[in-house]
Amino acid sequence: MTQAIHSSIEQHTAFVGDLHLSADRPDISHAFLDFLNHGLDNVEALYVLGDLFEVWMGDDIAEPFSLEIARALQQVSQRMPVYFTQGNRDFLLGKHFCQLAGMTPLADVHRTTLYGISTVILHGDSLCTLDEAYQKFRRFRSIKLVRWLYTHLPKPQRLKIAQNIRNKSKQDNQYKSTEIMDVEPQAVDALLEQTQSTRMIHGHTHRPAIHQLANNRQRLVVGDWYEQGSILRIGPSLCELSSLPL
Repeated sequence: MTQAIHSSIEQHTAFVGDLHLSADRPDISHAFLDFLNHGLDNVEALYVLGDLFEVWMGDDIAEPFSLEIARALQQVSQRMPVYFTQGNRDFLLGKHFCQLAGMTPLADVHRTTLYGISTVILHGDSLCTLDEAYQKFRRFRSIKLVRWLYTHLPKPQRLKIAQNIRNKSKQDNQYKSTEIMDVEPQAVDALLEQTQSTRMIHGHTHRPAIHQLANNRQRLVVGDWYEQGSILRIGPSLCELSSLPL
């Protein structure tokens, strides 16, 4: 992974994800705001690949710090497109907040052509198929009626449910193997085939890397922002992961 970045590089697209922003980690928020203000030289589009926030209880109870993030993203959106795909922590982040932040919401699996290369973009949790318990929960929370019911619960109840989910996730992950928490290679291959893509870009696993696959395919993984910032930059001749100090 390379350190730093900057204005001598070509026009390109930037990808971030798994920031897990929260009021109790102002260092991450400050680093992200600094990136939005000073780290987008020669960037022509920004993708946020989910888990922008540590937890999201609904657009109607956004915290003050998250509204500050929205204002900063809105300013960026005046200069370039900003795209967002929901993560497993902020799967309830909806159209209202996206409008506030100037972000264009994407489908769970988004296929595009990026600098001439067929590319599939997603958060990545759907590829962790060996984690059967999580996949069961993911199917449940994807039901439209379940999502509607959740967003219409009283706010204190939603806050409590969100905290319980967060605590259970941390507890369960302590006992899951590295293999279970990573993407499953067959799921990767199947999605590349299904979407007829040469390149896959995702987050979720917190394992930033550029993987060279068979048949000249690539799997690019953005890193989390717990200990440092992580940015993936893709251009006509550029493919680079870089880190930022918090």
